Amino acid sequence: MDPIVSLQGRTIVVTGAGQGIGRGIAETAAALGANVVAVDLNGETLAATLEALPSGRAMGVQGSVADPAVADRAVADAVARFGAVHGLVNNAGIIRPAMIDKMTDMQWQEVIDVHLTGSFYWMRAAGRHMIERAKGGDTSGGAVVNISSDAGRKGSIGQINYAAAKAGLLGMTMTAAREWGRYNIRTNSICFGVVETPMTEVVRGEKFRDQMLAQIPLGRWSTPQEVVKSVVYLLSDGASYVTGQHLGVNGGFHISL
Repeated sequence: MDPIVSLQGRTIVVTGAGQGIGRGIAETAAALGANVVAVDLNGETLAATLEALPSGRAMGVQGSVADPAVADRAVADAVARFGAVHGLVNNAGIIRPAMIDKMTDMQWQEVIDVHLTGSFYWMRAAGRHMIERAKGGDTSGGAVVNISSDAGRKGSIGQINYAAAKAGLLGMTMTAAREWGRYNIRTNSICFGVVETPMTEVVRGEKFRDQMLAQIPLGRWSTPQEVVKSVVYLLSDGASYVTGQHLGVNGGFHISL
């Protein structure tokens, strides 16, 4: 019996792979047999991730995800080295918190550029390659996983920029699923709750801890190692009939029909 989740022989691009969830995704994908293209702005953390990956099946790309030229170059270089790109995980993210009336134009734009516009650039670059392969007769398709957030479904006080960007990712996911289904390219999003990463240090701190945990039926935070399993599932053939969906991996923090 074939394993339910395998990425053997596939090439997966992971943005924000230098730490936290992104690094966990890169390491797990490699453990499941994938070639990994790790992307990060920070050269030191990127180098640390690459050291943890099999050297013959890993490639690093340093640059901003909000630069379309970086996305185009990364996909082209990955194809040149590994032959194809089969999966993309839009994971890179930043936060610039402020209440609506105090948020600056720069705080708004920086978050939108990374989370929303940046994800579009990488979807476009990877999608063009996957569509070209499909038109050439390659039926292997591809998979895109956009890392969204419950903030995009519930809102988030002090983070209108982040919540708007993550809500926008849901629309991008559904649109790509409708446009690209005929090419066997699946596009899904994952909405994480509170994961133990540097980005969630404030909400996990003493001021908000009890209030936040009271809203999570499982009563605890998740670890990066725990949530990355859902990402590699959506990249794999285990999810071969799943597209256009928003998977909540949040301990019950957001529950809906």
